[in-house]
Amino acid sequence: MPHLSVDTARITWLHTPNVNVRCAARRIGILLFDRFGLLGAGIVAEMFHTANEIAAPHSGDDPPYEVQFLSMEGGSIASSSSARMWTDGVDARYNNGFDILFVAGGYGAMTAARDERLLGWLRTVRSRTRTIEPIAEGRQILAAAGLVDVDDIRHAHPYLTHIGGGEQALNETREHHDSGKSALMFIKRDLGLDVARNVADRVMPGMGAALMPRLAEGGTMSVGEKIRAAARWMEANCDRPVSVADAAHVAAMSERNFLRRFKHEMHVTPSDYLLQVRLRIACNFLTETELPVDKIARRSGTGNGDRLAKIFRKRMALSPTEYRARSRSASQG
Repeated sequence: MPHLSVDTARITWLHTPNVNVRCAARRIGILLFDRFGLLGAGIVAEMFHTANEIAAPHSGDDPPYEVQFLSMEGGSIASSSSARMWTDGVDARYNNGFDILFVAGGYGAMTAARDERLLGWLRTVRSRTRTIEPIAEGRQILAAAGLVDVDDIRHAHPYLTHIGGGEQALNETREHHDSGKSALMFIKRDLGLDVARNVADRVMPGMGAALMPRLAEGGTMSVGEKIRAAARWMEANCDRPVSVADAAHVAAMSERNFLRRFKHEMHVTPSDYLLQVRLRIACNFLTETELPVDKIARRSGTGNGDRLAKIFRKRMALSPTEYRARSRSASQG
């Protein structure tokens, strides 16, 4: 099975967050605060824990996800229902960001949206996190941090402005549904539709049947949507060996058709796109961490330090070490 080349591409300098090494679990963070919504956060955590139980025995590897509950100070955090959750504090251990960071909802979201320390941390960690995903009222926190548009929230989720009274049960049901759907979409992306279906059946047996048709909509997606979904999959798995056949399978296309359609939609070949993603990740590691070049090469999917250095010299006439020095000098100047 041919693997995509990483030796030919133009580099478009757009930001791509860090990606963990192949052997590492994908880091899932769930940010909590006083009076957070237990239901939504709990559903998300249970989805990923269940995916670990289903996937790990078959893969022969470590569980695919590492789930961490976080808060600004750490320790025990009370939910809106008074149940308490133990959390890790936000500190240097999490400076490298996450694959996915969920921001809890709940009655305490409005207060959390005025916490400048929390908002500042979200802005900082955003540059090192692939996706930040709000749960229900967590969108208000992201809006306060400037990470989403508040008008988009009101248009897409009008129920967020009606929390309380007779609508509480309806809101909780929607939170249950939305948080479950978000988690399942990521699980489907990483582990496939069958695992996502099994997770839904175990965690949400009453609602999983309603969610699955939306997860399986690949057959009704446009060609452009299929290609963009494959591109997102390539980004999510760029630290692993990625083959043309695998990417074409994600898009539900033949290899030949996939190559042609990808070039038309993305204006680069799949090989070009993959290299752009990997080099952006390497540049991000060089600028923001002290990791040695060889380890950065492994984490960015470019093989080893010699191979990464060869690509850097070919594309930028710089070594990785020189790039690190110049980028840091520019940011400080």
